[in-house]
Amino acid sequence: MRLVNRPTHLAAWATAALLVTAVGCAPQDESPGGGSAAGQGKSCDRGKLATVASGKLTVGTDKPAYAPWFADDDPANGKGFESAVAYAVAKRLGYGKDAVRWRTVPFNNAFAPGEKTFDFDINQISISASRKQAVAFSSGYYDVRQAVVALKGSKAAKAKSVADLKDAKLGAQVGTTSLDVINDTIRPGKSVAVFQKNDLAKSALRNGQIDALVVDLPTAFYITSAEVKDAEVVGQFRSEGGAAKEQFGLVLDKESRITGCVSAAVDALRKNGTLAALEKKWLTDAVSAPVLK
Repeated sequence: MRLVNRPTHLAAWATAALLVTAVGCAPQDESPGGGSAAGQGKSCDRGKLATVASGKLTVGTDKPAYAPWFADDDPANGKGFESAVAYAVAKRLGYGKDAVRWRTVPFNNAFAPGEKTFDFDINQISISASRKQAVAFSSGYYDVRQAVVALKGSKAAKAKSVADLKDAKLGAQVGTTSLDVINDTIRPGKSVAVFQKNDLAKSALRNGQIDALVVDLPTAFYITSAEVKDAEVVGQFRSEGGAAKEQFGLVLDKESRITGCVSAAVDALRKNGTLAALEKKWLTDAVSAPVLK
């Protein structure tokens, strides 16, 4: 009986060993979005990813598409930092400019729960733990600094510290980390004005409905140089000691099979200096501003 059963035991042991080996060698998901390893796919074959439209790469962003992230409200022209980044990522993945198609996606919809109609969205969306509950993110492609914009000569424009802004009427776009900075860092005594679009917030600043506006630093410089010329950049916020730096990331469906591939593309562009070169080209004005302590 032992001679009969021994091969059976050996076969069972061998099968178990193979299963353990297979599990141990299975690709692990290291993407910031935290999707399942099984959903990432086993390869990143150039131009052959599991995209929304076969052979095409669909990229989402909001409309209007603001400078300096885009130019002339036309994401497809390759001008502006985020348009250039999107095409650089596409090229790294094996998709030429003619294989990239753009889709209008409202800012808040990009990271809301639910199936996505894009392969990735690029729209100054900061990576955060709460957003990762609904979507996946690529590696960060831009290190973010938040800033304050106020009309020249106003009390808010003279602020030198966070405390100097506590009595100001502040505004920001809904769903942004700019709004989080107001609520969590400044903690103003007056209710915060929340806007669906930055255009509305800029109009409110121009018309004196708010004392100051909080946006990311490149946008702050663009607003003061091209849109609200009687405004100035008051200062920027520093990261708290030990806090993880804020970064913009490409947004993908929570179950996207290409998150790992997209992150690898972003990582390669950071390593080879492409992201730094594009930042220097398109965001050159956003180099310095006083730090609000």
